[in-house]
Amino acid sequence: MRIVFFGSPEAALPSLSALLAAGHEVPLVVTQPDRPAGRGRLPAPSPVKAFAVSRGLPTYEPERIRKDPGAVDRLRAVRSDIHIVVAYGQIMPGSVIDLPPHRSLNLHFSLLPAYRGAAPASWAIRRGEKKTGVTIFRLNEKMDEGDIYASAEEPIGPDDTTGSLERRLAQIGSGLLIRTLATLDVIAPRPQAHEAATYAPKLKKGDGAIDWSAEAADVDRHIRSMTPWPTAFGFLGDERLIILAGQPHLEAGAPPAAYEPGTVLSVGKTGILIACGGGTAYGIARLQPEGRKAMDAAAYLAGGKIRPGLRLTPAPGVPYRGAD
Repeated sequence: MRIVFFGSPEAALPSLSALLAAGHEVPLVVTQPDRPAGRGRLPAPSPVKAFAVSRGLPTYEPERIRKDPGAVDRLRAVRSDIHIVVAYGQIMPGSVIDLPPHRSLNLHFSLLPAYRGAAPASWAIRRGEKKTGVTIFRLNEKMDEGDIYASAEEPIGPDDTTGSLERRLAQIGSGLLIRTLATLDVIAPRPQAHEAATYAPKLKKGDGAIDWSAEAADVDRHIRSMTPWPTAFGFLGDERLIILAGQPHLEAGAPPAAYEPGTVLSVGKTGILIACGGGTAYGIARLQPEGRKAMDAAAYLAGGKIRPGLRLTPAPGVPYRGAD
């Protein structure tokens, strides 16, 4: 088939690569414009654009495709059979969605109607789901509400982060996409059960603040769901610490009221033990002081900045007394 591919982040690359490997023609790749990145904040291409350029594929990067007066004409000139959308990152107008003969298909990283929205893998981990998956559906102007062509389940492991889970879902989804396209003319898409819908709104950097008054298992899910972005964090005084990995401990070794949430209980070669709600504790194994490289907890301890009795807080200089 002749396909226009819409996508931007790394998670979209397996699908684009699979389409090319399967012999589909991709005359145009639509992606986000270059954005400032890195310490120098210089404009950098999206991962999809970088891949497309490396393969000699033409790209189109509208700032807002809904408001671009030339979008429909640009896409009509390509004369594609179908649009494939994987984590493009913009809302597409109906004039673009319905333009080709087979309209537009979207690969979404959840089992729709669960977790409609921008961050499905993150929210599935955060809410303690044991499984998620991918769904291929017919795109329309509503948020992830189109009829379903195919889906596939994937378990969520106890150590999964959003990053590790998304990488697996991207690979699973790319294979499902190729199989769906091969049988597109014989599939009868099914409507979603809209009454069962749940949502996964876009995350913001501030969402990473850790609520240490939650029990350790919940803190662990929060940290994993925020990795690699927007990252989970706490403050030791005015120093922002990004928490990258660790594990919950069921008992803090003291009555629940003995320590305020966020208090450092102990430090050692195995990590930094932090008091959480319900008499539990979380052991930090890996962290990243802001502006520095990621390191094991033992390496951070060598700096001597943290010791038992100090407390991590959700904001600099703000006393934290847990839930009311």
